[in-house]
Amino acid sequence: MDPQDHERFRDFVDARWSALLRLANLLTGGDRHEAEDLVQIALMKALGRWRHIDDPEGYVRKVMYRQQISRWRLRRPHREATFAALPEDLGVADGTSAADLRITVGQALAQLTPRQRTMLVLRYFEDLSETEVASALGCSVGTVRSTTHRSLARLRSLAPELGAPAQAVAAAPSSNIPKGAHT
Repeated sequence: MDPQDHERFRDFVDARWSALLRLANLLTGGDRHEAEDLVQIALMKALGRWRHIDDPEGYVRKVMYRQQISRWRLRRPHREATFAALPEDLGVADGTSAADLRITVGQALAQLTPRQRTMLVLRYFEDLSETEVASALGCSVGTVRSTTHRSLARLRSLAPELGAPAQAVAAAPSSNIPKGAHT
């Protein structure tokens, strides 16, 4: 690797490390060590092909998705993490409701299977279309749809308090809400 490529790679890692780690954290269900490993593996694979990569961000993310799929395929059966019950009142007026929501979502995501969590992260955090998710994971669009549907249903059952804002939106006038946003 020539010095210019090496410098470009270092700049990319410096600029994107935090965002890649956040994505890996979601993909691994909040396990910081596994998330760091996932990012490092993806970056090592990118380093080996650096000269030939046109879109480094896309390449690294795709490697992370596929590496995570390989991990959860190897780990069957999956053991689920258990957590203490959440407090009943999440709508506290002391400015912590956003943090409470993040904690609730994180705990609920951690209880999903890695496959379910990966589907939801790609569809809603990464904002990929069903076709893009199917391509990234090497499965059919129908599999993406059914797994996403079941994953959302399980997420709602694990954290029913997450469904409350969606119910409020459904009751509100829908003049500014895009078609299909209620699903």
